Amino acid sequence: MEPGGQLDMQQLLAAAAAMQSQLVNAQQELAEAEVDGTAGGGLVRATVNGQGELVDLSIDPAAIDTADPEESAQTIADLVLAAYRDACRAVDELQEQTMAPFAAGFGGAGGAMPGMPDLGGLLGFPGAPQPGIPPAQRGSSGTEPPDVPGQPGPAPDDDSGAEG
Repeated sequence: MEPGGQLDMQQLLAAAAAMQSQLVNAQQELAEAEVDGTAGGGLVRATVNGQGELVDLSIDPAAIDTADPEESAQTIADLVLAAYRDACRAVDELQEQTMAPFAAGFGGAGGAMPGMPDLGGLLGFPGAPQPGIPPAQRGSSGTEPPDVPGQPGPAPDDDSGAEG
């Protein structure tokens, strides 16, 4: 903020541009990431990219029971699903970890965005305090004053029947 309490728009825009650049970099990093999930004690391994797409799948030959192909096929299908879900869970955790600083910047744990002023107390922002209007006398949204008798307000409808 400038000395008079005014926002420095250049500083605000620079901080927003820097945050956008960091966000784009984080999203690119996530898209390029690959995470493994396993099932059946490692008999099946699924590799998923940061966007949740299956990019590789490996099945250990020990998972195949040649004596009972039908049961073996069902077991392998179940293991593939479990390995994929395990990999997706790991991707979710990676996304949360990577994006947490941005979530905190938009009102999460940290409040205001890093390097930017907290705008919550400024007049004109929803929920901001309104000077001179006690909370009990605020309108339904909590920010506008109510109609006060003796002060100008909306013009009443003239339904008296007088011609005009």
